[in-house]
Amino acid sequence: MFRFLARAVLSRSLAEPPPPVLEEDVQALARRVTEVARDRLGRGLTIRAVDAGSCNGCELEIHALNNVYNDLERFGLHFTASPRHADVLLVTGPVTVNMREALERTWTATPDPKWVVAVGACGLDGGVFRGGTGVVGGIDAVIPVDLHIPGCPPSPTRLLQGLLALLEVVKA
Repeated sequence: MFRFLARAVLSRSLAEPPPPVLEEDVQALARRVTEVARDRLGRGLTIRAVDAGSCNGCELEIHALNNVYNDLERFGLHFTASPRHADVLLVTGPVTVNMREALERTWTATPDPKWVVAVGACGLDGGVFRGGTGVVGGIDAVIPVDLHIPGCPPSPTRLLQGLLALLEVVKA
């Protein structure tokens, strides 16, 4: 037992290093999202994340938006547990038969103006789950989608770029 613990303590870390991201670019992008959100809405952007049946890869990246490294709360972006307080529905995964009604109800409960962002390859057309017996299809098979953020899964930086693109298109 002692040899196992000594080897674990003395060996190098098995974790992969984080991908290279220029902090200045992330800061500038987040500031731009904040400016556009405040200009468009008069306040920060409130996001409701909805998992419509995904493998949770996209959810991990969405949660990374709110971790200590990215900390989007400092820029006025925040997540809410209620669709009644949301401006954006960030929907992941293909829509499964069991989640169809829940997604429709969430969309109906979100007040106008509201935007729907389909996240990942599965949100576009069902991804690797397309054609499955329990899969309805992509997000736009159930509710209207304003923006699609590609990737499997998209990085937190790409998610932030997508939210900025959504706000700039809505502003125009």
